[in-house]
Amino acid sequence: MIVSGSASQTLAAALARETDHALAGVTYDQFPDGEGYVRLDGVDDHAVVVASTVTDAHHVELLQLQDAAREAGATEVTTVIPYMGYGRQDRAFEEGEAVTARAVARAISTGCDRVLTVTPHEPTTCEYFDVPARAVEAASRLADPLPDLADPVFLAPDDGARDIARAVRDAYGRGDVDFFEKTRHSGTEVDVEPNDAAVADRAVVLVDDIVATGSTMSESVRVLAERGADSVSVACVHPLLVRDATLKLERAGVDAIYGTDTVERPVSTVSVAPLLADALDDF
Repeated sequence: MIVSGSASQTLAAALARETDHALAGVTYDQFPDGEGYVRLDGVDDHAVVVASTVTDAHHVELLQLQDAAREAGATEVTTVIPYMGYGRQDRAFEEGEAVTARAVARAISTGCDRVLTVTPHEPTTCEYFDVPARAVEAASRLADPLPDLADPVFLAPDDGARDIARAVRDAYGRGDVDFFEKTRHSGTEVDVEPNDAAVADRAVVLVDDIVATGSTMSESVRVLAERGADSVSVACVHPLLVRDATLKLERAGVDAIYGTDTVERPVSTVSVAPLLADALDDF
């Protein structure tokens, strides 16, 4: 039985079709004081909770869904977190800081038997769960919605994302891979400098795991336009696109934005449901 979080309804439905499992009925509501409320209908022995935690409220909702599944009679709960918020805070940079990925993982572990997540920003995230946890790598899915590109370059915004760009290139079947040098001054201020990629008159696909504020990507789009790129697209696993991120990218001159349905946005043109279905079979 697939149990959907409110932020993952399209993906949960796709996963139900892929696995031939039923979708549980879920009621999402709010008490007058703002606290969330959930109620489940039709849960069987094994509940698969599918819930991206894009906000604090969705984190709490996930804990509620796990608890509600147990209360409804599920003896086994598998939690699928397509996008795990707070996954970037995987270590303390200064004394006294919270390792929030660890805190969140431990809380989720109390209500389930195992966890699947998709392309976590930090590979160590799965180590923080107190139950078996696995990551599903979804970058290769980003090749599917790309059009026929002549002599493409798959460009990562920094060296750390080069493996993701390479995975998309390999799935696409042709093209070069390179990266930008990035200097981050704050959460929204980033300088990017091209590496050695020859981009003039070529189709460039900027690839990353997450696009949040769009600051890095929009600056990269501008730099590529200045270097004479024929077209510039953005492809990311998790299209958070918070605040004015889409507007930034459009103003920078992006030709297209592609994302998966780990975060459900208008640009979520490809689903990770087939990957999750296979992982559930093997887990």
